[in-house]
Amino acid sequence: MRIRSQNSLLGQNRARIINEILIAFIGIGLAVSPLLANQRWLDHHFLPSFYTPRSRQVLIETIVRIVVAVLGAVLALIARRPLAKFIADHPGRALQIALAVLLAFPATEFVLRTRYPRMAMKEEYPAHIEPSRQLDPRLGWVFVPSRTGQQTVGNRTIDYVIDSAGYRVRNRAEPVDFDRPTIVFTGESIIVGERLSWDESIPAQTGAALGLQSANVAVSGFANDQAYLRLQAELGHFRRPVAVVALFMPLLFDRNLNDDRPHLGPGLAWLPAVKRWRLQTIARFLVPYRSDETIERGVLMTREVLRATLELARARDAVPLIVVPQFIPEAPAERELRSRVLDEAGLPYVWVPLDSSWRVPGDPHPDARAAHAIAVAIANQLRAAGRQ
Repeated sequence: MRIRSQNSLLGQNRARIINEILIAFIGIGLAVSPLLANQRWLDHHFLPSFYTPRSRQVLIETIVRIVVAVLGAVLALIARRPLAKFIADHPGRALQIALAVLLAFPATEFVLRTRYPRMAMKEEYPAHIEPSRQLDPRLGWVFVPSRTGQQTVGNRTIDYVIDSAGYRVRNRAEPVDFDRPTIVFTGESIIVGERLSWDESIPAQTGAALGLQSANVAVSGFANDQAYLRLQAELGHFRRPVAVVALFMPLLFDRNLNDDRPHLGPGLAWLPAVKRWRLQTIARFLVPYRSDETIERGVLMTREVLRATLELARARDAVPLIVVPQFIPEAPAERELRSRVLDEAGLPYVWVPLDSSWRVPGDPHPDARAAHAIAVAIANQLRAAGRQ
C-alpha cells in the first residue's frame, strides 16, 4: 500500500514538473513574441486601414504587445507552479474545463449561424444602413434599386436617390440618359459620395465642371475587383462614354484581399465566396493579419483589375483614368502599396493630395472640399485629353 502511495506521489510530481515546463515554455513564448513582432513586422502584416488612423492602429498594437508580454511573464514566473499543481492534482477537473472550452466553440458557431445568417460578408451592411444594399450573387451586394434613403450627418439630412439601374442620381426626375456623352464613375463609398449631397459628390462636381453627364455606378463597400465587375456589366449600356474613372486608394487595399465575398482570382477568374466559420470571420476581423503570400496575391490581382479597367475604357474609345486620393501626410506603408500596385506595374494615374482635415466630421470619408479637389483633378486631366 505504501509502495503504491509512493508511486502515485512520484507520478504526480513527475506530471507537475512536466506541466511546469510546458507552461513555462508557453509563457516564455508569449513574453518573447512582442519582441519578434516589432512595429516594422506589424506594419507589413497589418495593412493601413481607412477606418482606423495610423496613430490609433499603432496604439492598439502597442497595447496588445504589452498585454501579451505581461501575460507571458505572469504564466512563466507566477502562475506556472500553481497551475501545474492544479492540473497534476486534479486531472479530471482540468480535462472537464478543457472540454468545456472546446465545446463552447461549436456551440457559439451554431448560435451565430442561426441568429446572423448574413454575417459572412463583412462589407455587406444591414439593410437599414443607408444607402441600403441587397445581396447579389455575382458582385456580393448592390444598392437596392428604385429607392430613396436618408441619412443624418451632423445637422444635415443626406438623400441617397438610387434609380432603377442601381445608380446614385440627383433625383428621380433626372435619370441617366444612356444616349448622352457620359463620364462613367466606378468605385466605392468615396465615389458614391457617402455623407455628401449629390451636388457635392465627385461625379456631380466633375460633370458640372466639364458640362457633361456623369453616371455614378459605384457601390459602397466595393473592392477594386468588384468595381471592375460592376463597370464591365454597366459600361455597355452607354452609347457615348467619354471617360471611365476608377479609384485606387492604399487605405482601401486591404479590402481587395477579402475572399468572404465573390471575388476575382488570377487571370481575373471569378470565384465564389469562401465559406468559413462565423467565429473565424470574427477572428479575422479583430486580428486582420495578412501573410506575405496573401499580400502578393492581392497586389497582382489589383494590377490585373486596374489594367483591365483601362483596357475596357479604351475599347469603347473612352479616356481611362485611375484617380488616387491621398490624405497628407502619406504614411510609408501607403506609399509602398501605391508604388507596388501602380508604379511598378507602369499604370498611369492621377495622384490627388488632400488636407488631412478635409474629412466629414467624425467620419473618415472625404468632405465636400476634398471631393471638389478630386473632381478638379479629374476635370483637368480630361480637359488635357480633349474631352470636354
